[in-house]
Amino acid sequence: MDGAEAKEPTRLASLVFQSKATLLKLQRGFENLAGDVKRLPQEAEGRYTTSVAESRTPLWIEQRLAELPLQRGKVQNLRCALRRLNGMVIPAGTTFSFWQQIGRATRGSGYVEGRQLQEGCLFPAIGGGLCQLSNALYAVALDAGCEIVERHPHTRIVPGSAAEEGRDATVAWNYIDLRFRSTQTLRLEARLTADTLIARLCADQPIAKVVTPKTSPPEASSPLISLASLTGAPKTASGARTRDAAQRSVIDVKAHSCHSCGMESCFRHKEGAAKPVVALPEGRTAFLVDEKTPEFARYLEETHRPDDVLGIPLDGARWKRPQYAWKQEGYAQVATATLETLTRAFTARRLGRYGAARLQAQLDGAEALARRLAGALTPEVTHLCVSQALLPFLWRDGHLGGRTFDVLMTRLPLETLHGRLEAAAQAYPEQAGTLTEFRAPQWLVESERAALAAAKRIITPHSEILLQFPGRALRLDWSLPEAKPARRGTAIAFPGPTAARKGAYALREVARECDLEIVLLGSELEGDAFWQGVRTRRVACDSGQNWLEGVGCVVQPALIEDRPRMLLAALAAGVPVVATPACGLAELAGTTSVAFGETEALKAAIQMAMSSEAKDPSTLFTALTG
Repeated sequence: MDGAEAKEPTRLASLVFQSKATLLKLQRGFENLAGDVKRLPQEAEGRYTTSVAESRTPLWIEQRLAELPLQRGKVQNLRCALRRLNGMVIPAGTTFSFWQQIGRATRGSGYVEGRQLQEGCLFPAIGGGLCQLSNALYAVALDAGCEIVERHPHTRIVPGSAAEEGRDATVAWNYIDLRFRSTQTLRLEARLTADTLIARLCADQPIAKVVTPKTSPPEASSPLISLASLTGAPKTASGARTRDAAQRSVIDVKAHSCHSCGMESCFRHKEGAAKPVVALPEGRTAFLVDEKTPEFARYLEETHRPDDVLGIPLDGARWKRPQYAWKQEGYAQVATATLETLTRAFTARRLGRYGAARLQAQLDGAEALARRLAGALTPEVTHLCVSQALLPFLWRDGHLGGRTFDVLMTRLPLETLHGRLEAAAQAYPEQAGTLTEFRAPQWLVESERAALAAAKRIITPHSEILLQFPGRALRLDWSLPEAKPARRGTAIAFPGPTAARKGAYALREVARECDLEIVLLGSELEGDAFWQGVRTRRVACDSGQNWLEGVGCVVQPALIEDRPRMLLAALAAGVPVVATPACGLAELAGTTSVAFGETEALKAAIQMAMSSEAKDPSTLFTALTG
């Protein structure tokens, strides 16, 4: 072993240690009841934009296969703790307490087994690994010039840890704490990337940086002496115990786990602990999805492995809901959110097909779905493939930290959509009604933007979305549905709904000028008199009637479109399509692309699509299918 020779732990020594620790826990509990150190509030970024101190430490240090489960457990514990820490505001003169802020680490709170250092040994314990977080907080508190009210160094040095530089702070519920205060109000940003823990203190204005030199670990003392010294540490003028590194010392012995110490006679040793365990070095993938599309269903079937996890809204086959009928065979675990999904469906039905209230209800439903399916994300899940609708909520709640993830995208980012709708509302003020009726909350926009920036890959068949993510996008082929032969005619089908964002104004102008018959398939959002002066007929798509009968062209000049299923049905039947790039079909044969709001270009495209050459469905279908 490195340094001084480590002694083999005994049951008696462990019993004495636990007895003293229990007394100290009781003492600290009484102190907390009488004290004024409380849990601090969490706030959005707001005015705290000036970074004053930052710490970045790697998540994955131990490379041995046998240690992987505890490494993953540590990362899971960090995810749980950060939910109570990220966004925390420490008012000037207020004391921050690690344990008061995150609470006790229990299984019920989502914590799992990670590596814990105690009495010189690294062994599995619920909440193990949180010292990486306390180390990071101690480092940023020092660099931000905070007063360290309480801090304890580790009793052993874990290779590669902050203890090697004397900038560590161990914690143990609830008697070994990390506490500090600042003369200026600070906000903590703490998050995980795929491989890094980032802690950052921010202020509303620049403050003088304090450069803290690296120090060497102190010497001498034993764990029991160190614990006993907690009650006898001197106090500051304010009465708080100052338990700093200068009053503590550690044995210069490297810490070892049961996989590396070689003490097989130790009472803590588990048979076979030193042998390699069966594990997946790359971990499991969890597929968390919402509504089914043929493209994404095919992708999951082709890429998932037997050890992977599938999270779906509900069992579509059992509940006779085709939109949720994902194939469930071949997964190690299938999780559902049946109650949340049924509640969402009931709310949507009550609110009707369109409108701001319905859109907000969809967001609320996606949040409930994400919260439920997140329960399937065990520490063994190291990669996710997640539907875009669930993405911002999983990101906000920290479930994507310490993992890589791909995004199944069906629409443009909210930030892009908002900008596009605002620009259109200014360009076409007479159409502003349905262009400005709904905006997602700003926190949701920012959460989605951050998550998309961190995503490993963007997976989509939508051609416009692909252009948004050069170098990271994976193109899927659109799936054409089964063709439904229909008699071609001279009518123009408009999938709708009748709304400015779907290009209804431009199509109405062309229809009046060219005396076109419009087949209406969607809801009327612009009023019953919108199509006055235009020949129209309405077809209910769920009536069983073939809506393509008598249609010569399908037109969707939309500003935004994330579900072009009816356009795909038209192409499968050999009916030409005129659509904007926003519909995502730019490279499909049979599609003519026009810009949103360009009335003359739209008229020319419709005339070309309706020409005698384009009306030959057999020729067009051959081109589509190759």
